[in-house]
Formats: sequence, C-alpha cells, structure tokens
Amino acid sequence: MLLARVVGNIVATQKHKSLQGQKLLLCQPETFEGKPLGAPLVAIDQLGAGLHQRVNLTSDGLTARSRVNDQRSPARYVIIGVLDN
Repeated sequence: MLLARVVGNIVATQKHKSLQGQKLLLCQPETFEGKPLGAPLVAIDQLGAGLHQRVNLTSDGLTARSRVNDQRSPARYVIIGVLDN
C-alpha cells in the first residue's frame, strides 16, 4: 500500500479495452510528511478522488484486474482510499 497525492488527470485516446470508461489519475507517491517519493503513477479511481487529495494506492495487480473485470488487463495501481485531513 502506498500513500500518494493526486496531481493530475490522465486522458488517453488509445488504451487497453479493460480501461475503457475508467477514471485514471496521476498520483505522486509521498512520505507521511508529504515529500515526493519516486516517480508519479497512473492509478484507477473508482472512489471519486479529487485533485490534490491524499489517497491510498494498492500495487496489487490482482486487485486492479479484478476491479476492471479482466484478468489480462495491464492495470496495476488502484486507489483504495481517500484520506481525510
């Protein structure tokens, strides 16, 4: 599980069929203190997270693929929680 901040939206005209209709967000992993940690990641958002919100991500590919109902999906990261302040 990763702590991250939503830093943008992803718009793709061409994407895997399992990602059609999915909201994709660019999430910057960060430390508990809010410092950036590594490169931004693309995550599926089914919870309605907003720009600049802190979120929990899972990197479990099995969970991601089950969320999009396709065991051959390239999905890896999914937002599993939106943190309150």
